[in-house]
Amino acid sequence: MGTVMLVLQIGVLVMAVYAFIHAALQRADAYTAAEKLTKPVWLVILGLAVALTSILSFVFGVLGMAISACAAGVYLVDVRPKLLEIQGKSR
Repeated sequence: MGTVMLVLQIGVLVMAVYAFIHAALQRADAYTAAEKLTKPVWLVILGLAVALTSILSFVFGVLGMAISACAAGVYLVDVRPKLLEIQGKSR
């Protein structure tokens, strides 16, 4: 069971770090043009997701991982495609 949790934690951490880096590299005006939360708000949300998964994992455990996965997932599935579309980078 411990190995499975470690693999899940690493997966969620990688996803949250990727989402944070992607959010940091986008233009601030693209967030408002996409009618999403502002860039600083997303950076705080995703930064907390990274912290919950890495530094605070011993306190929050599975709950922290679930919260982090949800936050990063919402960004990657909902916000990221809109930002890419607005900036003309969509596939």
